[in-house]
Amino acid sequence: MKLGFLTACLPKQSLENLVVWAKSIGFEMLEVACWPVKNTRDYSGTTLDVANLTEDQAERIKKLFEQNNMQISSLAYYDNNLHPDLVIRKSYHDHLKKVINAANLLGVKYVGTFVGRNYNKTIKENFDEFEIVFKEILEYAKEKGVSIIIENCPMPGWNPNGGWMGTISYSPELWEEMFSRLPYDNFGLNLDPSHLLWLGINPVSVIKEFKDKIFHVHAKDTQILKDKLNKYSIFGSQIQRKNEWDMGYWVYRMPGRGEIDWKAFLKELKQNGYNFVVSIEHEDPEYEGTEEKVKEGLKLGFEYLKDVITKI
Repeated sequence: MKLGFLTACLPKQSLENLVVWAKSIGFEMLEVACWPVKNTRDYSGTTLDVANLTEDQAERIKKLFEQNNMQISSLAYYDNNLHPDLVIRKSYHDHLKKVINAANLLGVKYVGTFVGRNYNKTIKENFDEFEIVFKEILEYAKEKGVSIIIENCPMPGWNPNGGWMGTISYSPELWEEMFSRLPYDNFGLNLDPSHLLWLGINPVSVIKEFKDKIFHVHAKDTQILKDKLNKYSIFGSQIQRKNEWDMGYWVYRMPGRGEIDWKAFLKELKQNGYNFVVSIEHEDPEYEGTEEKVKEGLKLGFEYLKDVITKI
């Protein structure tokens, strides 16, 4: 397994600078952020402007990675592909297709996104909509030689009615439905154990069943604040939320600073045939605020994971 990170945490850095810095630390892969240049999403960035990518630029990028013995693990654009506003939804789909086109030009196999949710409909109704929407996306990606990977975050802040479900792809039950409805070979998971933990799911337990659908892996840890959990319940804070994302009883951490058993998780992945990237998604608030702190957090995560991987 090779270590990488999602470049959205350093949105002001050029791709060239990121490649050089990542290599100096020991990273071997980058998960390249490809949100639109004009974008207000949190934890997003435009390391690569796919809307204006040319064949010549793609060739230069490929050479940049080759010369530094680095690889692009995936192109990342995570938005709500089932958004209830059809105009907004179309804009997301149009950009996602540009990301897929860029992956094709760069020879990158994976494009990461969310399924999302139409929050005016039930989960079951959303799956009917999902089947129509994602069939077109997967067919388009297939023509370009690209696979679509879904991160399993519930995205609670997307649901204006409260609760967890801003996407319909956060649990094994829902993955079963997703892959049974659209059994495409180019459709899999970007498995992130941090979300499973705060949802009460043992991240190790899902690996064997979904081993053939785990295409890419995120490395993010979670700390459970047990006193807050006792106050708010698993549904999270309802009155005292600081913002729409604040559940109150858990915090994302760099790998090794939370409660995930990384040795068990990575060992189970290895034993079930996974040998691709472990990509750090940096959302630890204690290592944010400046580029220096972000890089410090990434280096900390790298050193911890590297040590674990060498011991499994």
